[in-house]
Amino acid sequence: MKQRELGRNGPLVGAVGLGCMSFAGAYGPADRRESLAVLKHALDLGVTHLDTAIIYGNGLSEEIIGEFVKDHPGRFTIATKAGIRMQPTRHFDNKPGYLREALEGSLKRLGVDHVELFYLHRRDQEVPIEDAMETLVRFKEEGKIGGIGLSEIAPFTLERACAVHPVMAVQNEYSLWTRLPELGLIQACERLGVAFVPFSPVGRGIFSDVPVDPSTFRDTDFRKANPRFMEPNFAANARFIDQFRAFAQERGWSVPALAIAWTLHRGDHLIPIPGTRTIPHLEQDAAAADIALAAEDMAAIERILPPGFAHGARYSDVQAIGPESYC
Repeated sequence: MKQRELGRNGPLVGAVGLGCMSFAGAYGPADRRESLAVLKHALDLGVTHLDTAIIYGNGLSEEIIGEFVKDHPGRFTIATKAGIRMQPTRHFDNKPGYLREALEGSLKRLGVDHVELFYLHRRDQEVPIEDAMETLVRFKEEGKIGGIGLSEIAPFTLERACAVHPVMAVQNEYSLWTRLPELGLIQACERLGVAFVPFSPVGRGIFSDVPVDPSTFRDTDFRKANPRFMEPNFAANARFIDQFRAFAQERGWSVPALAIAWTLHRGDHLIPIPGTRTIPHLEQDAAAADIALAAEDMAAIERILPPGFAHGARYSDVQAIGPESYC
């Protein structure tokens, strides 16, 4: 697989990474052996960047990765995230004591003494970003992390953070139906030498070869209460996606591969991290790196799925707490 730089002067990783939230059952039952098989096959495909977080199964995703890397040391560039506390209620914490405790726990579960990239999963608005950055810089100076990442932030936060210390990567949601980062964040990352890491590049499964059916979602499925998957929004969105699906199939591409390829063509500093827990989906995702989209292909996609086509907000009011707004 083609490689891309994870931030200016950062490590080279496969152009398509792997989000590991599904290992913890976020979108349906997960099988530990299946997840380990996915990790093995990822290496075969050249997918070398893994993204996880403490809250993915309360550390379960990290434990599964740790079990694999114990026998395959140094093969993956691993990123994990901290800053969201789930107890006693969900809230954000960027204070030094918690971030250190969280990082030490992640390193233990991953079975490593160093992680290549450590993100603030969400901004704690009670802690100035400059103070949070100083904490992360100390972790880097101690050799516990290789680079600093920020997630779901606004361009102005990135500017302030980079004034303290270079940031390796920013991870925000970005796909054909979630295009807010185009209004300043992707450009700021490029200007500042920061990798932009789109999560949910296949729109939480909406960009699939087989149409999704929200009636099959479990009560614990994130999408169950998501406005875009609820009627009447879902029916309207499905009509747009059907056209995109036909476009992909006419050209012999899978729908998820084309959706991911589109993100890759938005800039050389983009490294999407589609999530999956199955080998067939992993192979589709990885195939995106081999799709060469011509200018006319990008224009056709823009006509089929114009910016703003999605019906419904990307988050419900409850889900929207945390990501920074800037437009």
